Amino acid sequence: MRLNRSTDISLRILMLGAARDDRLTIDELAEALVVPRHHLAKVVQRLQHLGLLETVRGRSGGVRLAATAHSTSIGGLVRELEGETEVADCEGERACPLIQACRLRGALRHAQEAFYATLDPITVADLSAPPARQVLLSLGRR
Repeated sequence: MRLNRSTDISLRILMLGAARDDRLTIDELAEALVVPRHHLAKVVQRLQHLGLLETVRGRSGGVRLAATAHSTSIGGLVRELEGETEVADCEGERACPLIQACRLRGALRHAQEAFYATLDPITVADLSAPPARQVLLSLGRR
């Protein structure tokens, strides 16, 4: 299973936010996570909409993890961010001619759900625990 770029960036933002108590600017996040600023800003906006980030505008503004985000299930979050995509696009622009009798699609759906189920018990706080915490705290610091 491959996560889309926005999901990957979302998880990195949440991990860094869980490790740090201070607010970070979009520029600081982009530099620390080595992500284009424009793309990161869009992801931050989505995470704010989902209630996982708090943002403050202005000179002393920035982004920080919402209090409830620490206990957010990674499996549930990845499901939300990835949407209803399937591993194989059987009904895409050029529908697969085997679709009526194919057993692979069901097996792939089952594997995808097993992937998510493996992530379900893991929380944002778990991802920022040691030893990852030390690495996360060193990002963007000079």
